[in-house]
Amino acid sequence: MRETKSMPKLEGKDHTASMLREGYQFLRNRRRGLHSNVFETHLLGEQVICLSGAKEAELFYDTDKFIRKGAAPKRVQQTLLGEKGVQTLDGEAHCVRKEAFMSLMGPEQIQQLKEMAAGQWERKLRDWEQQGEVNLYEEAQELLLRLACQWAGVPLKEKEIKEKQEAIVQLFETPATLGYTHWKGKKAREEMEEWIGGLIKSVRKGDLIPFEGTAMHVFSFHRDEKGKLLSEKIAAVEVLNIVRPIVAIAIYIAFTGHALIQHPEEAKKLSSGKEKDLQDFVQEVRRLYPFFPFNAARVKENFKWEDYEFKKGTLTILDFYGTNHDPKLWNNPEVFNPSRFAEESITPYNLIPQGGGDYIQNHRCAGEWVTLEVMKVSLDYLANRMTFEVPAQDLSYSLVDIPSIPKSEVILKHVKRKN
Repeated sequence: MRETKSMPKLEGKDHTASMLREGYQFLRNRRRGLHSNVFETHLLGEQVICLSGAKEAELFYDTDKFIRKGAAPKRVQQTLLGEKGVQTLDGEAHCVRKEAFMSLMGPEQIQQLKEMAAGQWERKLRDWEQQGEVNLYEEAQELLLRLACQWAGVPLKEKEIKEKQEAIVQLFETPATLGYTHWKGKKAREEMEEWIGGLIKSVRKGDLIPFEGTAMHVFSFHRDEKGKLLSEKIAAVEVLNIVRPIVAIAIYIAFTGHALIQHPEEAKKLSSGKEKDLQDFVQEVRRLYPFFPFNAARVKENFKWEDYEFKKGTLTILDFYGTNHDPKLWNNPEVFNPSRFAEESITPYNLIPQGGGDYIQNHRCAGEWVTLEVMKVSLDYLANRMTFEVPAQDLSYSLVDIPSIPKSEVILKHVKRKN
C-alpha cells in the first residue's frame, strides 16, 4: 500500500487578504511558488485545498469525490448565484434540475437566440449611428438584458430597462467586494428575485402566459426530484440563472472589442465571416481574458489521489484562470492567438472559463453554448458589420479586480454601418 504524501502548504494562518489583493493571480502565484498544482492553505477561516490544471479539473468534477452543497460562500449566494439554485445541488436533485436547464439549449432554441441577438445588434447599430461616442460595456449590458428577457420569456417594460440593468449588473460585479458595495449587490439580488418571483406567481395563476420552452415557462412549472413544484423564490433564482449570465456576457463583449482593437491583424482574418474563424476568436477571448476566477466544492468522502489525502468536508477550489493560462496546457498562454485552436485540442478540462466536465452529470455551465453563440453574433457585428474609430482611452485591465473589465470600458466613436 502506497504511503500518503504530505500536501504542499502555504505558511501562515489565513490568506484571504492576500487573495483579495492579488485577485485572479493569487492561486497561480502560489502554485508557482510551491511548484505544485495541488496545495493547501487557509481562506475565510477554514482549511482549503487548491487545484489547478487539466488533470486536477477532471478530479474536481468527479461527482463521486466532490459535492457542491455547502461549498459556495454565503456572500456569493447572496449576490451572484442566489440560494438553493442548481449550482448548490448534488446527485439526483442536481440532475433533475440540470435537465430543465438543458431543455432550454436545444438546436431550435439556440437558433432562435442567435436570431434575436442579431435583431438586438441591428437595433443598437441604428442607435449608435446617431451617437458620437458609445461605451461598449454599458451598451452591451442593455442589449443583453433585452435579449435575455426576450429569449427567457420575461416581460420587460421599456421604463424598467435602466433600473433592471443596473440591478442585474450588481449581481455579477459585487460578489468579491466588501462593505457597502456588497450590500448593494445583496439588495439587488433581493429585488430581482422579488420581481421574477412575482412574474412566476402570475404565470401560475394564468395571468401571464409565456411561450412553452422558455425559461419562464419551464421553471414556473418545474418539479424537483420528489415531484414537488419549486417555490416561487427558487424558480426565480433559476430564471435569473438564465438572465444574469447572459447579461454578464457584456464583460466578454467588452474584451472582444479590446481584442479587435489590440490585434487588428487577427480582426482582418474575420472578414470572411466563416464560422470557424469566429469560433476560434471567441474561444481565445474566453481563454485569455479574466472572467470567473475559480469554483468551489467539498470532498464527499475521504479518498487518496496522487498519494495526497483528501478528507471529507474539506473545501476545495479549482483555479479557472490559472488553468486557462497553464503553459503545460497552452503554448505561449499570455499571447492572443486564435489560430492555436487549429493545433491545440480543447477538452472538457483544459479550457474552463465557465467550468469543466460534463453538462448533465457535472456542474459545467449549461449556458456555455449561449455564451459562445451570443459572442459569435456580437463579434461578427463588431468586426464585419460596422466601422468605428477608437479615441484615446485606458484599455488596461486589472487582474486584481473581480470581475475585471477594461478601465475605459471600451469607447467607440463615429460608429457606421459597413457597406
